[in-house]
Amino acid sequence: MNNARKKLVLVGNGMAGVRTIEHLLKLAPQAYEVTIIGAEPHPNYNRIMLSSVLAGGATLQEIVMNDWDWYEQNGIRLLAGHRATSLDTKKKQVTTDRGEALEYDKLILATGSNPFMLPLPGADKEGVIAFRDISDCEKMIEASKKIRNAIVIGGGLLGLEAARGLLHLGMDVSVVHINGYLMERQLDETAAKMLQSELERQGMKFLLRKNSSAVLGRKRVTGLAFSDGTEASADLIVMAVGIKPNVELAKSAGIEVNRGIVVNDWLETSAEDVYSVGECAEHRGIAYGLVAPLYEQGAVLAKRLAGAETAGYEGSVTSTKLKVSGVDVFSAGRYDEPAGSRALRYQDEVDGVYKKIVLQDDKLIGAVLFGDTGDGAKLYSVMKNGESVKGREKELLLGIAPGQPGSDPTERLKQLPDDEIICGCNGVSKGAIAEAILNKGCASVGEIKACTKASGSCGGCKPQVEGLLAIYAGENAVDVKEGICGCTPLGRDEIVAEIRRMKLKSIKEVMNVLEWSQPEGCSKCRPALNYYLGMLWPEEYKDEKESKITNERYHANIQKDGTFSVVPRIYGGVTSPAELKKIAEVAEKFDVPMVKFTGGQRLDLLGVKKEDLPRMWEELDMPSGHAYGKTLRTVKTCVGSTFCRFGTQDSISMGIRLEKEFERLNTPAKVKLAVSGCPRNCAEATIKDFGVVAIDGGWELHIGGNGGVHVRATDLLCVVKTEDEVVEWAGAFLQYYRENAQWNERTSTWVERIGLDAVKAALQGKEARAELYARIRRTLDLTTDPWKQIVEDGTLRKNFEPLAEAETV
Repeated sequence: MNNARKKLVLVGNGMAGVRTIEHLLKLAPQAYEVTIIGAEPHPNYNRIMLSSVLAGGATLQEIVMNDWDWYEQNGIRLLAGHRATSLDTKKKQVTTDRGEALEYDKLILATGSNPFMLPLPGADKEGVIAFRDISDCEKMIEASKKIRNAIVIGGGLLGLEAARGLLHLGMDVSVVHINGYLMERQLDETAAKMLQSELERQGMKFLLRKNSSAVLGRKRVTGLAFSDGTEASADLIVMAVGIKPNVELAKSAGIEVNRGIVVNDWLETSAEDVYSVGECAEHRGIAYGLVAPLYEQGAVLAKRLAGAETAGYEGSVTSTKLKVSGVDVFSAGRYDEPAGSRALRYQDEVDGVYKKIVLQDDKLIGAVLFGDTGDGAKLYSVMKNGESVKGREKELLLGIAPGQPGSDPTERLKQLPDDEIICGCNGVSKGAIAEAILNKGCASVGEIKACTKASGSCGGCKPQVEGLLAIYAGENAVDVKEGICGCTPLGRDEIVAEIRRMKLKSIKEVMNVLEWSQPEGCSKCRPALNYYLGMLWPEEYKDEKESKITNERYHANIQKDGTFSVVPRIYGGVTSPAELKKIAEVAEKFDVPMVKFTGGQRLDLLGVKKEDLPRMWEELDMPSGHAYGKTLRTVKTCVGSTFCRFGTQDSISMGIRLEKEFERLNTPAKVKLAVSGCPRNCAEATIKDFGVVAIDGGWELHIGGNGGVHVRATDLLCVVKTEDEVVEWAGAFLQYYRENAQWNERTSTWVERIGLDAVKAALQGKEARAELYARIRRTLDLTTDPWKQIVEDGTLRKNFEPLAEAETV
């Protein structure tokens, strides 16, 4: 490690702070040794997209902006699940709740904000939560499985998004709002009423002009009482009434705070070498809550830290362009018609369009658009520039010049200034997109996304990105479907075909020959290529450790506190006293905090320290259960005819045979099997990737099940008579899936995509099945348990320790 580098500590792993680090890495990649303290057990994710997670439109993995590998690749130490508890600005030291004491040369406070919880009597009851982070989403999703009535307190944007998500989860949702109409900070009454009507059509209910007075219930919430004496029943109450800057750490250290942490134009606090950005910072009396201003702050601070010349941050004129439950809304400036102003309106209730502009002294000072927000950026630009609009009022309101039949979206984009934010989720300006096209050779939306992140989150700005591509690239614009990631326009099938045709044998070779835009690839494409190469060339290709995800490199599952979970394989859930004794002794030796039976009939050793992993596996001397990998996880069994009076076949021996047959098999996504000894299906075989159900005289084979977030029952593939046929069909099915599914695509999604008939047709012929089975056996014959191999050849520590030094989780 280069000791000349200064120590930079960032408190807060959110969007504003990490964006600052991203800028800094581009400007001065070797200037600082960076450590990030993150209170949540997740890498940096897009908080704006939480409502999509709640509504089922995205997973946590899909809203992650910088995954675990990004931190490692950039030499950043991430303390995930750590909370900074004290700051000594004289000693220049930050301490976390887990005893880490970090010295710094420069410190950035990006602690964000906390949800404001109404101080109602009973607000501490079970079932009262906020809506601010991933854990809140998880609580709501879990609650929706058991209860049906929910109340959301707050009729602002956050409250409506929470309500829409709960509605999607099948709950009966009422929104309580103290005001007479919704989103009064962004909309006037007309637009708000139109929004309310649309949301009521979607199933939402509203209790307006209601002042909450108490949460009802004993231990758990049963309802909400109002100051007018009325009540509403609820099993879940979500408070979404606002946020407040998180200033406690700064305040305890004697740093000047007001509503937020007070900063100057260079984002400096009152303490030397301590800076602040994001929702926690207060600049010229304003604490911003929108993404664009926070990213502007981060850009200024990054230049300051890199020693680059920069003007100070002068504040931001904000606008809000939103999609509230599928409805487009835009708001900017003063829409409340202050004294001396006049307002012009246009309303089309048939198409659900409403437009309002507010003028004062021949200048545009405010606008509200509902249903059609295409002119929002143009209006915002006119407002920021403070230009005279005399004689252009009708053009601004309707989006067309007098006498013209319509407006041209391309002309709208051309008129926008370069500093206009196109992608609000990621703070990407028109100028940044133009730079990517004109000077960096980006010729497709996918390449622009890879270069700038524009359109990489909610996708709402994609039409504008496409428009800018047409303007700046012209005939050079390439209209391609997006590939497996932003590094390539090629899809999975094209990549696999080219690897096979040209006999490409390494990840670097694939990226070079197939002209990857990023020569080193990214965290999405590298694991995918690693799998495709291993699947196509099992005899020749050797796994690249650096291209595998963190869990697979450590052969253990990372937990939210940074420790790991170790799961040895227990075939079919059947163990012995000697095996149990060995596991118990190892758990005692390494002070394992918890040993738990899993849903897959195994024992999970939770809370293992990273440094103990090699010795623990050595002491266990058992095959890995691969609970961490994209491979065969478990084969669940019931006791079948061995003990059960209803069992028609020996499901235990069948399950153990399948597990021993296919353990260590690498697959596009995790795979779970189950064998039930009779149609009562105690092993839940009909929600597994491959399920076997015993019937009189034979076995039913089921495929494509999933018991996770998106539950899917299996499709019946066929009925066979013998155990040998079960193994043959299972192997043929798994190999066909391996050879044709996309990376990270579960069998449930894959079967739905290609259709059950296609799978049946591929496996119907005995010769075809035999060829598929032969290929899977050839692959399996070349694999050994990773820990067994390391222990046997005596390179346990040599293989593990370089990884342990290079990677901090």
